[in-house]
Amino acid sequence: MSTPNIAILGSGNIGLSLAKGLVKAGIYTPQQIGLTRRNVAALAPLTEAGYQTTANNAEAVSKAGIVVLAILPQQLNKLLDEIKPAIDPAKHLLISVVSGVSCQDIRQHLGMDVQVVRAMPNTAIAIGQSMTCIATDTASNDNIKLVTSLFDTVGVSIRINEELMTSATALCACGIAFFLRSIRAASQGGTEIGFHAHDALKMAAQTAKGAADLLLQLASHPEQEIDKVTSPKGCTIAGLNEMEHNGFSSAMIKGIKTSAEKAGVLYKQS
Repeated sequence: MSTPNIAILGSGNIGLSLAKGLVKAGIYTPQQIGLTRRNVAALAPLTEAGYQTTANNAEAVSKAGIVVLAILPQQLNKLLDEIKPAIDPAKHLLISVVSGVSCQDIRQHLGMDVQVVRAMPNTAIAIGQSMTCIATDTASNDNIKLVTSLFDTVGVSIRINEELMTSATALCACGIAFFLRSIRAASQGGTEIGFHAHDALKMAAQTAKGAADLLLQLASHPEQEIDKVTSPKGCTIAGLNEMEHNGFSSAMIKGIKTSAEKAGVLYKQS
C-alpha cells in the first residue's frame, strides 16, 4: 500500500471515528494507525484490535507519514511543542481538525515549512455520515486529494477556501447540535399533541432525515419541497407561519453567526 502510516493525536470521538472508518473502508489496517491519548488505558479495546496505541505523541509521529491533530484549540501549542522534534517537513503531512487555527498558525508555531491541511468533520463521522470541509493555503493538490479521500470514507467532503473554515465549523460541526435541538423540539411538540415520547422522537427524527434526503437526492431547494406540502388555508402553512412569527429562521441564523464568532477566537484565547 502506498498510503503512508497515519498517527491520530488525540483519540477522542472524531479521531477514533476516523480511524475506524479508514479500516472499515479497507484503506488502512489497524496496524498502520497510531492512536495517542494521555489516558492510554482508555484505548485498551483498540490496542487489542491491533491499533498502535501510546501516550507518546512524538513517538507516534516518528512512525507515521500523516499526522492528524485532533485536540482542543487550548491544547494545540503544547502538543506542537511536544512533537516538533519528530516532524520532518519533507516526510510529514499534517491534518488539523482543530477549530479556529489556520495552517499558517501551525507552521509559525513549529517554525518549519511543513504542509498542513485543515479538515472540519462533525460528530456524524461516527456513523459514516460526516459533512467534512477541507482547506489549505500551501499544501499540494495531491495532498488535498489524499485528505479528501480519507474523509470521504466517513461521509461527504467539500473543499472550501481557508478563510471560510471558521464558518464551516459553525454551520457543519456546531450545526449538528442545532438540528438535533430542532428534532428534539419537534418530538416535544409531538408528545404535546398525543404521542408517547419515544414514538414522537422516532417520528420526528425520521421526518427530518426524509426532509434532508429530499434535498440531497433530488438536488432540490427547501422552498420547492415546502410548496408541495403547503395548501391554501392549510395546516402546514399555518404552523410554519406561527413558527416564523416566533423567530424560527431568525433564531437559527443568529445562532450560526454567534457560533462562528466564538469559533474564531477559541485558539487566540488559549
